[in-house]
Amino acid sequence: QRKAEPATLEAPAGIDIAEAQALADALAMARDLIDTPAEDLGPAELADIAKDIAQRHGAVVSLTSGAELLAQNYPMIHAVGRASHRPPCLIDIRWGEVSRPKVTLVGKGVCFDTGGLDLKPSGAMKLMKKDMGGAATVLGLAHALMAAKAPICLRVLVPAVDNAVAGDAFRPMDIFKTRKGLTVEIGNTDAEGRLILCDALAEAQGEEPELLIDMATLTGAARVALGGELPALFCNDDTIAEELVKTGMDEADPMWRLPLWPNYKKLLKSRLADLNNAPEGGMAGAITAALFLEAFIEPKTKWVHIDTWAWTGRAKPGRPEGGEGLCLRALYRYLRKRYG
Repeated sequence: QRKAEPATLEAPAGIDIAEAQALADALAMARDLIDTPAEDLGPAELADIAKDIAQRHGAVVSLTSGAELLAQNYPMIHAVGRASHRPPCLIDIRWGEVSRPKVTLVGKGVCFDTGGLDLKPSGAMKLMKKDMGGAATVLGLAHALMAAKAPICLRVLVPAVDNAVAGDAFRPMDIFKTRKGLTVEIGNTDAEGRLILCDALAEAQGEEPELLIDMATLTGAARVALGGELPALFCNDDTIAEELVKTGMDEADPMWRLPLWPNYKKLLKSRLADLNNAPEGGMAGAITAALFLEAFIEPKTKWVHIDTWAWTGRAKPGRPEGGEGLCLRALYRYLRKRYG
């Protein structure tokens, strides 16, 4: 009896095998980072992985950590992360020729989220190793873009922290001045992702990027509205938003647009500060979180915010249960089409 030959994969004509492999690597990287227990992946370990990715592609990395965050005016990243024995940091990757279009990616890197002094219940805390899913996804996306030698000037910013409980944890009703200069009253310490992002977004705009994209596991409200398979898209440019939604559908990596509804800005008001990070009542939680971030975006900046679950709750073909780089492929394809 003739022995059967092992099965092999044959790519269809016209398929870029190297690109497909880079995207597969990027997704595997994002999944592995999200699935790694927080004991083994704190801010320093996430920074080491970012350095490895950068070294692979000839990119440059700088790291601002611990008390240096205060010295360099990143007060919110420091405040959220100061209670942990693992110091907070801001990871900054740069790659590509400065003459090319500037694209900046920002990813929320909360390596574990207890909720802080507004402590999460055990059921809500269980999956919080994945609260750095935004960071994992933008690092995977950056890997794919650099592997493709995309004709852009790429910058990646990841504020990486643990939101821990200790004697020096930041408190409800504390007021902080952000990097942009706006003051924020802490309505809830469990709304910490938007706090670290606001400093990173303010930094990102110093070089006037042509496009600024942030990704974050930001709100449970987005999951209530759209479920786990459909990240919420917020964007201040209608054309970009429409193209992203279409690209997501074409790539079977969908997202759905929610509005930056201006009437809800009043929910972010504070008697004592410019903003409150957590409006009372919980109405329109994903929208108010996005509006909080928008307060740190300059009007001329083309900005995309994606509120993702970064997780697959039930295994499906090609999508095992666990961490997931939702929108990674869609964003990659959109950026390749936009910039060539």
